[in-house]
Amino acid sequence: MSGCGCEIEIKDQEQKAVLYWLLGINAVMFIIEMSVGLLADSTALIADSLDMLADAVVYGVGIYAVGKTIVHKANAAKVSGYFQLALGLLILFDIARRATFGSGPESMLMMGMGGVALIANVICLAIIRKQKNGEVHMRASWIFSANDVIANIGVILAGVMVYLFDTRWPDLVIGFIVSIVVLRGAVLILKDARQEFRENSSTNGEIV
Repeated sequence: MSGCGCEIEIKDQEQKAVLYWLLGINAVMFIIEMSVGLLADSTALIADSLDMLADAVVYGVGIYAVGKTIVHKANAAKVSGYFQLALGLLILFDIARRATFGSGPESMLMMGMGGVALIANVICLAIIRKQKNGEVHMRASWIFSANDVIANIGVILAGVMVYLFDTRWPDLVIGFIVSIVVLRGAVLILKDARQEFRENSSTNGEIV
């Protein structure tokens, strides 16, 4: 039946299914990676686990936005961006603290956990691949998943360098890079959300 809204309903169901999978994977990985990061005394792992937490929040907010108006979806992306921005700054604070007071990261735990996290995020990327050019809240999810893969590779490289050179500085440097990746993702999403607001306002004849 034409005009029944069936296509929209199916699309919304597909989005929710994708986001529930991503939320579940990232929530579980946050708990595991944070635990291992604290055990390994690794800034890079802790930073990456907080990135997982940020993503879980992004996906949770995305689930809320499914089926709602463009304004709701843009607001959801905006909330996600600000949350990720706050976590990025928190990671920077932890790096400064560890640089001042010292840390002794365990390279083997870093490499092992980094590898597990990389596999999890590649799975997430595959799940959301079809949605990467979709609506703003789904584009936000794609950006964060892609950033995670980059961060995981960085954690593994940090573990290798800590092992080879017997120094904590690669862990701090990679932790810093992860924080920059997180902050960059936040900025991209906030810009995307603002663009959606402008386009929606222009369509409705409002002055922006």
